[in-house]
Amino acid sequence: MSKRTWALLAATLVSIIYGVTFTIAKDVMPKYIDAYGFIVLRVGGSVILFWLISFFGPKETIAKADFPRIIAAAFFGVAFNMLTFFKGLSYTSPIMGAVLMVTTPMIVLVLSAIMMKERMENRKILGIFLGLAGTVALILYGKSLVNATNATLGNILVFVNAISYGFYLIIVKKLMDKYNAFTFVKWIYTFGFLMVLPFGWNEFQEVDFATLPIDIVYKVVFVVLFSTFLTYLLNLISMRELKPTTVAVFIYLQPLFATVFAISLGKDDLSWVKILSALVIFAGVYLVTQKKPLVNK
Repeated sequence: MSKRTWALLAATLVSIIYGVTFTIAKDVMPKYIDAYGFIVLRVGGSVILFWLISFFGPKETIAKADFPRIIAAAFFGVAFNMLTFFKGLSYTSPIMGAVLMVTTPMIVLVLSAIMMKERMENRKILGIFLGLAGTVALILYGKSLVNATNATLGNILVFVNAISYGFYLIIVKKLMDKYNAFTFVKWIYTFGFLMVLPFGWNEFQEVDFATLPIDIVYKVVFVVLFSTFLTYLLNLISMRELKPTTVAVFIYLQPLFATVFAISLGKDDLSWVKILSALVIFAGVYLVTQKKPLVNK
């Protein structure tokens, strides 16, 4: 199996984990742990795991000149990314939040063209818009845009989060080209933890871990171990072989896998709209992930 195939599988696995996480994390927040306190728990737990696993990775020294890029990656990919997303979701509806998040591939496409001089191929542009259309149809079908206390502010924050994540994918790509992921991800999360700590420390202290139900404990462990630690590693692995625009388009698969997971639990039902939306999403992802443009011979 080629390195590119492994990278595509890693990006797909990230989408599956995130798709499952929407259902799992919802059971934890805000009933047992408030959003910012949960962020401190997620990032803090991942810092410990990343430092532990780094002892088994390659021994590389990071150049001092690269630490500003690492700090920027920590800001855009961990701190600002998580804080704006969770705060935005607390104001707007989950449906609008999901719709705004899937603008990320288009944002990354524009940023890659500007910052990395990446050529905007017609095939990729078509694939991104196909994926967007299928995802919006899947998210909006049969849903109601309610439960939004301050939709305007919430939508702005979620959109800012999408831009932040787009910057992160561009910034971290150059680190991946130079170092092994195990070398610098521990530093990204260490700086990210220091950035989120002032926002979530009080909420974290309010958590009574001794009284948490065992199923909630398992779900917290899942979010820390799989949804945070493993997904960031897999994302970095995929970034070594794939362009930021290709990695970003896998965001379209997250609502799809979330729907599949909900159907499997009996919390949702299957319909032709969902099937057709899935086919359109897969078509868009296929066009973006093809290494070479399709040409007539």
